[in-house]
Amino acid sequence: MAQTRSNRKLLVLPGDGIGPEIMGEVMRVIEFFDRRRIASFEVSQGLVGGSAYDASGTPLTDATLAQAQASDAVLFGSVGGPKWETLPFELQPERGLLKLRKEMDLFANLRPALVFEALADASSLKRELVAGLDLMIVRELTGGIYFGEPRGIETLPDGSRRGINTEVYSEAEIERVVRAGFELAKKRQKRLCEVDKANVMESGLLWREVARRLHADYPDVELSFMYADNCAMQLVRNPKQFDVIVTSNLFGDLLSDCAAMLTGSLGMLPSASLGAADAPGAHGGRRKALYEPVHGSAPDIAGKGVANPLACILSFAMMLRYSFDLAEEADLVEKAVAQALAAGTRTADIRQPNAASVSTREMGDAILRELEKAG
Repeated sequence: MAQTRSNRKLLVLPGDGIGPEIMGEVMRVIEFFDRRRIASFEVSQGLVGGSAYDASGTPLTDATLAQAQASDAVLFGSVGGPKWETLPFELQPERGLLKLRKEMDLFANLRPALVFEALADASSLKRELVAGLDLMIVRELTGGIYFGEPRGIETLPDGSRRGINTEVYSEAEIERVVRAGFELAKKRQKRLCEVDKANVMESGLLWREVARRLHADYPDVELSFMYADNCAMQLVRNPKQFDVIVTSNLFGDLLSDCAAMLTGSLGMLPSASLGAADAPGAHGGRRKALYEPVHGSAPDIAGKGVANPLACILSFAMMLRYSFDLAEEADLVEKAVAQALAAGTRTADIRQPNAASVSTREMGDAILRELEKAG
């Protein structure tokens, strides 16, 4: 394993709802790594989302954004909740996360759907459909209909109103995320599926054109195409046909949540949002990155100590792998999760009917026990 090094700058943003609870268990893993001299981090913490609004009147302060820009990686919990639902749109907690993604130019969102053997029966699909599943969805994150202009709600001459959102992609925006998909597929099973609605959307036609052109640079990767609605159906019909899926912001949002449930629980799914590599300098050429669990803030269980921390812990493992090139250390965390699950440790969201469940803290204890054994 890599020697300990203390200049890895990590910004931790727990956020709202269950965010602080699950992040607390990640911090215990980070402390274990430091104590055992496996890997060391220079950790700072900040506010985002509703907690930031309560403290400063905005879901993301300029100071926190600057801190994120200066960090090697950001580890994010969750944002939002009923408390802030009546705020103006631009002040709602989710705007803080969207601003982070946009200002850091985190254009490639990596969302793995991996079924641990011990959880193959927790999926809503039959075991034979999901056992051994290991697919990756690469979602474009800074363009498309979530950011396109014009947008808004306007009043028409007759007094009625209409909402406007625009799906717009430049060739350069498509190229960089499709290339990221090819690069990932090259290191996996060498299969990339580009997903769009080219049958009804011109932007989809451009996605296909760019993917075909880039394919010449990756002749060893099998390239296929699929419409988004068919992809949704195929994910619940035969998910193991996929290796890497690359798609737009909107379709990636929908399809990755669908894929998440194949694993048994949203509480199991990590994600990485990556930008372009910096020029060599203060960050050593590292790309900006933010890591977060796929699940939301779950306000209905916040503060009860029953949330599943595994998606956040696995997001930390992705951070080790993609931001710091610590593959062995990432494997250590992922194996600890697999072993804890194999031993029967379950939070309420992944337990079988009538089976016992453990608290957030107890799941963290189980992970640390497995790390102690291996580390």
